[in-house]
Amino acid sequence: MSYENSRALNAIQEISELISLESETDKLTQRCKFNFHYFDSNNAGQDFLAWNHSQLVNLLNKLKNYSESPLSYWQNQSTGSGHQNILEIYGHFPIKRKTDFKEPKFIPVDVEWGRFRLGSKIRLIGFVIPNSLHDKAHNITGERFDKNTFYIVFLDSQHKFYKTENK
Repeated sequence: MSYENSRALNAIQEISELISLESETDKLTQRCKFNFHYFDSNNAGQDFLAWNHSQLVNLLNKLKNYSESPLSYWQNQSTGSGHQNILEIYGHFPIKRKTDFKEPKFIPVDVEWGRFRLGSKIRLIGFVIPNSLHDKAHNITGERFDKNTFYIVFLDSQHKFYKTENK
């Protein structure tokens, strides 16, 4: 005759499957984050309404996929013909002859501009915090800067943020 309590055994099994934020299997601090606070649809980029359902679903699927790894990982992953990285950090905003966009005045001047390649011509434009500021406290708020956040500024469906010459 068995005296096992199946409900108790199930409860113990469920507890043993829980993961703590500080466990070795959780990678929360390593995953990149996306922030839309600086999103600007009043420039050469598009608003969400200009993208069709398929484009928006693709964007959300890409964001979900990209969120699995740190930004540094995507800077080293090539796509397409293998000549471009998925994430490219340019540094400064492109010069006027290389872009159809105007640099928004509400973006801090000391950020590093970059782009995520979403597909053929489609790009997600934004910026990151420079490595030199990572984990430093903000002078006013005391909050720490995080270099693993990509601040989305523009949707670029026609590759017009950083135009390249046709070869």
